[in-house]
Amino acid sequence: MTPENPIKTVTFISAGHIPDKCPSPDKPEYAFIGRSNVGKSSLLNMITGRKSLARVSVSPGKTQSINHYLVNDSWYLVDLPGYGFAKVSKTMREQWNDFSCKYLIERPNLMCLFQLIDCRIEPQAIDLSFSNFLGKEKIPFVLAFTKSDKVTTNILNKNISAYCREMSKTWEELPRQFITSSNNKKGREELLAFIQQTNLLFNCQGRNP
Repeated sequence: MTPENPIKTVTFISAGHIPDKCPSPDKPEYAFIGRSNVGKSSLLNMITGRKSLARVSVSPGKTQSINHYLVNDSWYLVDLPGYGFAKVSKTMREQWNDFSCKYLIERPNLMCLFQLIDCRIEPQAIDLSFSNFLGKEKIPFVLAFTKSDKVTTNILNKNISAYCREMSKTWEELPRQFITSSNNKKGREELLAFIQQTNLLFNCQGRNP
C-alpha cells in the first residue's frame, strides 16, 4: 500500500454487537470512533475513496454496531458507534458504550484507535474523558482532528493547542495528532502512511507495544 495507490479493494465483512463474533484476529486492525456527528462517516469514505462505505447522516448515532471492512485483503478498518449524544434511548446508548469498550479493551489485533475530534470547537469534556479512558486502559490511539476546512488556520491551531494543553494536565506524553478534512482530503496520505507503517509491527500474538 502506498499513498499513490493506497486502496485497491474494500470489502464489508461483518456488523455485530459482540466482540467475540468479530472476524478472526489474524490481520492488523484500525478502529475509528468519536463524539456523535464528528464527521466519522465522511472521513471513512474519504480515506477509502468510497462514496458510501459508511452512511453519512445529519442525525447523530447512525452507526449502531461494530462494522468490519477488509482493506486490500490485508488489514481491517472498523467503524464504531459514536459516543455521547444520540437520538436513541439511554439504555441503547449504554449498550453501545458497553460493547464498544469491551471491543477496545479485548480486541488483540487492534493496532490503533483513531479518536476523532471536531477541530471547530473548544475542548469538550466528553472527548477528554474518553482520551483518559483510553490511556487508563492502555489502548493505543491517535487523535484525528476533523473538519479542518471549516475554520481558519488561527482557530484550528487555537483549538488543537487547547485540547493538547488540557491533556497535558494529566498526560506526560501526548498521542500523535492528525489534521483532516473529508472535503479536501487533507490528512488522507498521512493517515494511510501511518497505517502502512504500523502494519509492519503486527504480529499474531497481539498488539505491538
